[in-house]
Amino acid sequence: MSDHEVGPLKKDNIDILVEYLAPYVDGILARVDVEECTTVQLIDAMQTDPAAEAAYLETIARWGEDETSSKMVVHGQVIPTILRMSPRVEWAGFAYDEHDPYAVPAWWKMTGAGE
Repeated sequence: MSDHEVGPLKKDNIDILVEYLAPYVDGILARVDVEECTTVQLIDAMQTDPAAEAAYLETIARWGEDETSSKMVVHGQVIPTILRMSPRVEWAGFAYDEHDPYAVPAWWKMTGAGE
């Protein structure tokens, strides 16, 4: 059995990246003092934390395609998956007016969980 197999299912590369990046996203969510934020605002906040920024860049590199395609996967699949799984936030709708050239961002409402 390979490292990517779990029971009858194989682990997807997205799952591996989610596991890698999740602690860094959670660390940002634990520190932000807002009622809600967009995916883009969270990614911007990650850029202000050296460890989170390094993990974000490493996640892009680990996807292994060109930068644009890799950012599409990270912005559109990896980070939203982490946020959907987090008890700290809940999905609050699409943020159509928020510009992200890589994915359609969403609004995330802080739940107060995990404090």
